Amino acid sequence: MNTLASDTFLIFGRYARQTLSSRFQMLFGVLMPLLYLLFFGPLLTGLPLSRDADSWQVLVPGLLLQLGLFGAAFCGFAVILEKNSGIVERMRVTPVSRLALLLGRVLRDTLLFLAQAVLLVLAAFAMGLRAPLAGILIGFGFTALLTVSLASLSYALAAKVTKPQEFGPVVNAVTMPSMLLSGLMLPMALAPGWLNALSHVMPVRYLVDAVRDAYVGHYATAHMLYGTVAALAFAALSVTVGTRAFCRSGS
Repeated sequence: MNTLASDTFLIFGRYARQTLSSRFQMLFGVLMPLLYLLFFGPLLTGLPLSRDADSWQVLVPGLLLQLGLFGAAFCGFAVILEKNSGIVERMRVTPVSRLALLLGRVLRDTLLFLAQAVLLVLAAFAMGLRAPLAGILIGFGFTALLTVSLASLSYALAAKVTKPQEFGPVVNAVTMPSMLLSGLMLPMALAPGWLNALSHVMPVRYLVDAVRDAYVGHYATAHMLYGTVAALAFAALSVTVGTRAFCRSGS
C-alpha cells in the first residue's frame, strides 16, 4: 500500500508539473462553462425554473458538472499521444505500479478541474449567484467524484485504442446524450414526461439534482441521497474498469 501511494504521488507530480507549466491548459478547460455563464445565464434571469431556486442556483450546478463531464471525458487523449510517442512503452519497464499510472493521472485531473470549478463559481458570484458555503463545497465534491469517474473511463478507453480518430467519436457519442438528458442547462422537471423518465437512466442526472438542492441549502433530501449513492457507485465502478484496463494493457 505504501508503494502504491508513493508511486501514485510520483506519477501525480510528473503530470502536475506538466499542467502547471501550461497556463493554456489550466484556463482553456473552463472557457466553455464561462461562456454559458456569461451569454446563457442572463437569458434565464427571472424565469420560473424552480420552485425554490433562482436561475443562477439552477444554472451554476449544471455548469460545474458540465466542466467535469466534458473535461474528464477527453483526458484519455493524452494517453494515446504518449502511446504513439513511446512514453508508455518506457514506463512499462519501470517498477512503478500499473494502478498508480492510472491513479496519479486521475488525481491530477481532479485537482485541475476543481481549480477550474472554483474560478467558475467566483465568476458566477460576480454575476449574481448566491448560495451557502456548505452547498458550494458539496458541489465541488460531486464535481470531483464525476471527474474521477469519467477520467477513469476515458483512460480505460484510451488504453484500448491507438488512434485519436477512434477515441473522439466514442467520447462524443457518450457525452452529448449525457449532457442533453441530465438536465445540465435546465431542470429535467421542465421536460415532457417521456423525456424526464428517460433521463433517469443517466447517472449524472442524480448528481445535478443533488447539487441544485445543495445550492439552495437543502441537504437532507431524496435528491441528495440518490445523488450521493449514484456518484459513489459510478466512481467505484469506473475506477475498477479503468484499473483493469490499465493493468491488462500495461499502460
